[in-house]
Amino acid sequence: MISPADPVGADIVESLAEFGYDYIELSMAGVAALPEAAFNGLAERLRRSGIRCEALNNFFPARVRLTGDQARLDLALEYADHAMDRASALGAEIIVFGSSGAKNVPAGFPMDAAWRQIVELLRYLGPMAAKRNLTIAIEPLNRGEANIVNLGSDGLRLARETGHSNVQLLIDYYHLAIENENPAIIVEAGSTLRHTHFAKVEGRTFPDAVEEDYSTFFAGLRRIAYPGRCSIEAYTKDFAADARRGLAVMRQLASATGD
Repeated sequence: MISPADPVGADIVESLAEFGYDYIELSMAGVAALPEAAFNGLAERLRRSGIRCEALNNFFPARVRLTGDQARLDLALEYADHAMDRASALGAEIIVFGSSGAKNVPAGFPMDAAWRQIVELLRYLGPMAAKRNLTIAIEPLNRGEANIVNLGSDGLRLARETGHSNVQLLIDYYHLAIENENPAIIVEAGSTLRHTHFAKVEGRTFPDAVEEDYSTFFAGLRRIAYPGRCSIEAYTKDFAADARRGLAVMRQLASATGD
């Protein structure tokens, strides 16, 4: 998880490479805000470490309003153009669209109007992402964090209404479990599912052992022959120990056979 002291998430670059992680997922809003020299330094740091930034989360910062009377589509697209340029320069393939601070619906504003604002935004973003070989993955967030697009079924509906091949879906195990949503949404989503996140529900921490519900989640991924990534998005008080143990658990889950 991103901390105020490291809004990009770059402090763990070398450690993840050392521990054997396949890639790193950084904060898009943090990366977009970097001065040019600092961004070039980040790109060089990634190159030297040998680990790629294949995905970025936190697409829009809270200051870029996406719903409500204060939403400005032109400003959102201007920001997105710059952000996608930087994502492309890093060699990323996925940008995660959760962005609760930016898209949460202001009190009193009609929810159906806010939904239409998000659909309109994504219909513009799809072609912009396609030009850069990026996929925008819609991330449903639980009701404790967001007041719109809370379920996997919401995200799937949003992707389908957007109707662009570069706007697809993310399922986060943590949010799925918090909302008590049936993991069968994975099978319903099928090829629309392009990215996943994972964390232990208790404390939103790194997984430390295989649990039955984890196996059910991964069985769904196997059933649709999911070809994408799964990022651990978690809090920790002992990063080195938790990251090593979490990677071992994830590899065990990913390599399991049968349902």
